[in-house]
Amino acid sequence: MKDIAHAKSTSTVEEKTISRIQDFTLDDEFFQYCCLPELIQCVENFTGPNIMSMHTMMINKPPDAGKKTSRHPLHQDLFFFPFRPANRIVCAWTAMEHTYRENGCLVVLPGTHKGKIEQHVYPNWKGGVNKLFYGIENFDPNREKQYVEMWEGDTIFFHPLLIHGSGTNRTSGFRKIITSHFADSSCYYIECEDFQKAMENEYLEIFRKRTGRQDATIQDLWKHRSRLVQGKRINL
Repeated sequence: MKDIAHAKSTSTVEEKTISRIQDFTLDDEFFQYCCLPELIQCVENFTGPNIMSMHTMMINKPPDAGKKTSRHPLHQDLFFFPFRPANRIVCAWTAMEHTYRENGCLVVLPGTHKGKIEQHVYPNWKGGVNKLFYGIENFDPNREKQYVEMWEGDTIFFHPLLIHGSGTNRTSGFRKIITSHFADSSCYYIECEDFQKAMENEYLEIFRKRTGRQDATIQDLWKHRSRLVQGKRINL
């Protein structure tokens, strides 16, 4: 995926234009991250022994182009996931280099993992918003925030209802992280709520275009992008 501000300024593919690599479960080299014993021994405490990697990304936050498009609005990952239960899903988020406030480190709202899924929309930002960067519609700016500064190799694990995001990269360098959402393979698929349909349709449009599978369902998409890490593949 490309950062819209940088993509508009050049037609070449380079480090500053690519903001993320999605679904690296399909690449054996990248997938080694999901199988690291240091990760799995923690993940298993949340998912149990049958572990699926459901959603993977290598995120590259380039120096902001002046439009503030390098920021990621506050959101909940569960808004994007058509499988449950939430308590059997966990995100591992690993810094590939020093991440701090100036280069757009992770920011979280403590305690929000105990809440519910909020309504998400595209933020009305003057400089534009990257594709699928949905954010919480009615957010109280006075809520307590915690900025998670990390060093290379540091990893944070969090619940899919936790409200989180990241700020603008105000430095001349890049901020890279790698992440995977893991789930118990006995989790089950559900129908999305009405307020999630626009997001679901966007995902399906991209998937159908890339695969040529015009009759593909949202379950087909998630089965395609997921991969067994450990144990048995049961439902997902």
